[in-house]
Amino acid sequence: MESSITSYSSSWAIGFSANMALMVAVGSIASLSVSGRKPQRAEKIAVFSDALNHASIIDGLRLAERQQSVEIFVYKHCDMSHLETLLLDCTMAKKVVVTDGLFSMDGDFAPMIELAELRKKHGFLLVIDDAHGTFVCGKDGGRLPRGFIACSKKWKQLIMSRGRSFIFSTSMPVPIAAAAHAAVIVAKEEAWRRRAIWDRVQDFRILTGIPITSHIISLIVGREEKALRASQHLLKSGFHVTAIRPPTVPPNSCRLRITLTAAHTRKDVKQLVDALSVCIDFQDIIILHGRRVIEEESLISSRIELAIMSRHLS
Repeated sequence: MESSITSYSSSWAIGFSANMALMVAVGSIASLSVSGRKPQRAEKIAVFSDALNHASIIDGLRLAERQQSVEIFVYKHCDMSHLETLLLDCTMAKKVVVTDGLFSMDGDFAPMIELAELRKKHGFLLVIDDAHGTFVCGKDGGRLPRGFIACSKKWKQLIMSRGRSFIFSTSMPVPIAAAAHAAVIVAKEEAWRRRAIWDRVQDFRILTGIPITSHIISLIVGREEKALRASQHLLKSGFHVTAIRPPTVPPNSCRLRITLTAAHTRKDVKQLVDALSVCIDFQDIIILHGRRVIEEESLISSRIELAIMSRHLS
């Protein structure tokens, strides 16, 4: 499996920045392996995390923080000016910036070009969790897969010898490894699947007028009751669309989360849009999407307050 992933990254111009791949037993373990041991005080690392990073990243950072191995700085969602301000204000020698590549809840992308430019300027280690972009986004489906770590040979040796989560975890079950290996082969040989996904994204965008940017579609409807009613209506119409509610998202920003796949057809998308139009107003959705900045500011403030409270309690 490792050699297959490595071959995929070296045989296609797909954007992988690694030359060796390392499988780990559990997908979310990747973040934890990097900072699994307690360092000396001089080795403490500054980690800069996007405000809307996935919960597995946040949990991994919290574990590292409890071990006193990192100091965490949260920057506003995809705000490179705020990130650079935090980087300039930080006096710690070792810095890591961690972000989702494609954000799982809102379906928007991290500004990869700007992040790469900041990395050249400030010399930090850039860590990307690309669970939702793997084999779907980028040229020929490249991006950075989750569930394994794509890295240099030196990083592989470091993780295998120092990554506590890797050392003390069991190996991946053979059926899961075989299924993952088959997925890599499909991604290589059946490029039509990737094109089909982006065709469906275009279909949804045209039919609704909502400027979605990926196959992950987040329709913010506001109140919890409205989201639940819409979800129930869609289920009766043959579509399983989950209502995302607090505490997963801030109050009054409940949403319907839709994921398009290569298995969907234009007819499927048309029927979905018809069912959605009965329970939501697409114009309202567009307006609500414009308020995301306010929601993100509120979420950042809440996380900072929780961090302060936890430090006082510890």
